[in-house]
Amino acid sequence: MRRVVSLFLPNLAIERLRRLERPATWPPERPALQLPVDDDPGACSVPRGGGWRPGARWARTSAQSREEVEAQIASLPVHAQPPMRELGRRSEAASHPYKAQAPALRVVTPVMVAVQHAPLALIGKVGRREEVVAACTGAHALGIHPGMAATHARALVSDLDFRPVEPEADAALLDRLALLAVRRWSPIAAVTPADGLWIDLAGCDHLHGGEERFCRRLIAFCRRAGFTARVAVADTPGAAHALARFGQDDLTRVERYGTVAALSPLPIAALRLTPTALTAARKFGFERIADLLPVARGPLARRLGLPTITRLDQALGGVAEPITPREDIEVPAVERRLLEPISTAEAIEQVMGDLLCDLVVLLQAKGVGARSLRLTGMRVDGTEQIVAVGTSRPTREVSHLLRLLKLRIERIDPGMGLEQFQMVAPHTEPLDAVDLGAVLAGETLVRDPARLVDLIAGRIGMHSVFRIAPVESHVPERAVVKSDPNELPGAWPEWKRPIRLFAHPEPLHRVIALMPDQPPRRFEWRGTTYKVVGGDGPERVHGEWWRRDAEVWAVRDYYRVEDETGGRYWVFRRGDGFEDGTGDLSWWMHGVFG
Repeated sequence: MRRVVSLFLPNLAIERLRRLERPATWPPERPALQLPVDDDPGACSVPRGGGWRPGARWARTSAQSREEVEAQIASLPVHAQPPMRELGRRSEAASHPYKAQAPALRVVTPVMVAVQHAPLALIGKVGRREEVVAACTGAHALGIHPGMAATHARALVSDLDFRPVEPEADAALLDRLALLAVRRWSPIAAVTPADGLWIDLAGCDHLHGGEERFCRRLIAFCRRAGFTARVAVADTPGAAHALARFGQDDLTRVERYGTVAALSPLPIAALRLTPTALTAARKFGFERIADLLPVARGPLARRLGLPTITRLDQALGGVAEPITPREDIEVPAVERRLLEPISTAEAIEQVMGDLLCDLVVLLQAKGVGARSLRLTGMRVDGTEQIVAVGTSRPTREVSHLLRLLKLRIERIDPGMGLEQFQMVAPHTEPLDAVDLGAVLAGETLVRDPARLVDLIAGRIGMHSVFRIAPVESHVPERAVVKSDPNELPGAWPEWKRPIRLFAHPEPLHRVIALMPDQPPRRFEWRGTTYKVVGGDGPERVHGEWWRRDAEVWAVRDYYRVEDETGGRYWVFRRGDGFEDGTGDLSWWMHGVFG
């Protein structure tokens, strides 16, 4: 199910300027506070190091009253007044006369000092007049608020820091943030106009430790960057947008299917309505979203307009609200817009070839080859047709990629016609020049099976094409593994193994065999009785005791047997025939020779 995160930056314009005003270097270290100490304390019982000590003669003879001490402290500047622990009596040990201690090194960790900024307000042109678009907390305390006329604000606080708003810089910052979200958090992320982001977490929330942990990390990320953030998670983009801006907490997480209950107490303005619709809602007494739910759609549309119904249904999930993701410009992509819609396979193939020629130029400029391609065709009715192909190795060969795309033409439903195409290479890898020295020298060149693998995988699926590679294990079912079809497997052992090895051994019934070392003479398998005329064995295989305790004493005795019709089979018996702990003496079929 879809889960959307809405990131709201309420003070984006103000905090972006504050972020630019941060000091570039660490502030200088402040010296430690030293209290004034009398140079001539007089006769003292112990060496003096500062502070009042019980038992010192100078403290007893020249004692001052509490009122005099408080008066002296009050006369000092605020930064020079001693802390409360310095005002009481405390003891300190005298240094040993024969053990001089080296001065301790003081390690100071640099801490960014909070800079006290002057109140700031941003002025922008709204319609034909200048208004206050944004104001910081200090400006709010002085009576400046967004929507106030600029002349009124200047007359109210003449020395306030007024600056022009920069919507282009704010939009560029949000665009960079959306690009960061696409690269690190989710493949679907888009900018919500002017003050936030939408992030679709469907299918990728487990990569971040869950929805709540991701949201907390997102808020902490914005805090480190110097921005105040509010985050909400809901089933629809409209609900997440409303809760992030009008919710009670900085982090709001709505459980699945709880959208209606979460949106009901919010004001009508949370639905992103036009000013005309908001004025009409106040006129008819609609204050909360819960007031709209019991009203029939027809009368409500006549009073507030059809866009209001659409926004309400989008927030509740009745109408789909797609998120157009921010595209990463680093991904090679080409596009073609056609003068007339096409619907034939020949025309689609021609467009594929043209797009591949354009895409190969971009890949060659980047020095990479495509490992996967995604072709998107936009139909006349607005729907999309998407096909994708993959390669086992990076390539820029147009003919090979076109041959793979032709296998997907039958999956494209043109409908009334396709009028726009886009081809993207989402997965690329570095592709160097091919060494042709062996070919020019006349030596035999080993053919690359990548093209054949790609063609076969295009028909039956990439996961159905593989090689069998050996693994160092004595247990037969663990001695092989599926590997890359383009990689040559290592050397196979000289053990005789059947051509067809079953993934799981199958039990044999009614077995007649002479214990303990003779092959079976008769057995029944899959409902058929087999009479053995020849056999070879046993080949003893012990269990891998380091895997699990049940294989510490496990033993298998394998035999190669041949029946009277010429069929050759690989069977084994569990146990050595002497110790009960080695196996239950049951017989199993594990493979077939030829």
